[in-house]
Amino acid sequence: MVPKEWLKYAPSPDLLQPGKEWHVFLSYRSVNRPWVLCMYDVLTGLGYRVFLDQYVLKAGDILIDQLEKALEKSQAGVLIWSTAAKDSDWVRKEYNTLETMSTNDKNFKFVPIRIDKEKLPVFAANKIFIDFSDYPDGPNGGDLLRLLYSVCDKPMNSDTVHFANEQDDESKEETAKVNAAIRNNNPQRLKDLFQNGGLPWQTTSTLGCRAAEGLIKLKQNDDAIAMLEEIEKRFKKALRPKQLKALALARRGGPGDLDTAQDILGVLYDKNHLDPETMGIYARTWMDRYTKSNNINDLKQSRDLYADAFAKAPDDYYTGINAASKSVLIGTEKDLQKAIALAEQVQKLTGNEPVKGDYWRTATIGEVLLIQKKYKEAADMFEKAVEMARAETGSHDSSYTQAKRLMEKLKPTDEERAYIDEAFKHLQ
Repeated sequence: MVPKEWLKYAPSPDLLQPGKEWHVFLSYRSVNRPWVLCMYDVLTGLGYRVFLDQYVLKAGDILIDQLEKALEKSQAGVLIWSTAAKDSDWVRKEYNTLETMSTNDKNFKFVPIRIDKEKLPVFAANKIFIDFSDYPDGPNGGDLLRLLYSVCDKPMNSDTVHFANEQDDESKEETAKVNAAIRNNNPQRLKDLFQNGGLPWQTTSTLGCRAAEGLIKLKQNDDAIAMLEEIEKRFKKALRPKQLKALALARRGGPGDLDTAQDILGVLYDKNHLDPETMGIYARTWMDRYTKSNNINDLKQSRDLYADAFAKAPDDYYTGINAASKSVLIGTEKDLQKAIALAEQVQKLTGNEPVKGDYWRTATIGEVLLIQKKYKEAADMFEKAVEMARAETGSHDSSYTQAKRLMEKLKPTDEERAYIDEAFKHLQ
């Protein structure tokens, strides 16, 4: 439940005007769905009626027709802008539609926001965006209040402005503390921050999920699961805690853990949560099942889920590289060719240079090079990834396990295999 201290500054939704069904229409790319779902949780928790396609549209609906009808029946539109959206014709079209609606209807409010540091395109450069780039895991801080006031088209009084600024500072400080605890390999600090956190921890699930994800990276899966179960009690509708709990269970791998993880993810999948994160973790559990069963159908199920997620969000390199790697493991000539093609697509997304502070993107570049049988270059990239996140041994384990599986199929020489082993020698 959102604390009363925060709620007293948050505007209540207006009554819906005649002919309107929605306070807010959310426009976004599927790869940003986890972030958007955090926003949805906050808005609906405050009493706003929010149009989010996956909760409203039914199988068989004509997508464009239904979205246009929903927009016409909405009092405000929020467009989520990110690196993933920059090349989207769909997002550009919706931007233009929302801008036109706000021009033609003074009662319709268009609120664009951005969730990373991607430079705004020319067509949007003159519009004032609410900047959530300091909150990559979900909305929080004073900008969350600014969004609510923008949606309601109400001015913030001086007390609210002061409170919002305080929340900005406090949220950024708490985020920095979480990141430092992960970097310093200090799981106890993450647990203390969660237990003693102030308003930024209680307003949304964002910070708690970030701390739990840190515990998973540090191989503290028992503590992560306990933390996520507490977060689920506080934020019953939030999606991210469920995803992360499934991931922690899969990584822990105790008796019944895999079944429980698949139960969680299967329910999310059936409820149409087809974002890359849900589908990616679900695919990972099928790979875990294959490891136990050695049933090729489990491996194919894993690959197909990754490939489907990548097709739905072709800017999500995580699902793309896993679709490629699982195709290698299946091992037919057709699948190997598919793996090479997928790896090339991923390479266009990640580039060829290590990305400072981003373990997974850098390790993904290493995996692409491995699939291309460039073993020394792959090892160099894996080493750079490890160097930028030395404490995240859970992440290293995942990368090395994948690399060893790939080498079983790719058949490198002993010398080529040694390059890869050397990059992960701290795990051996």
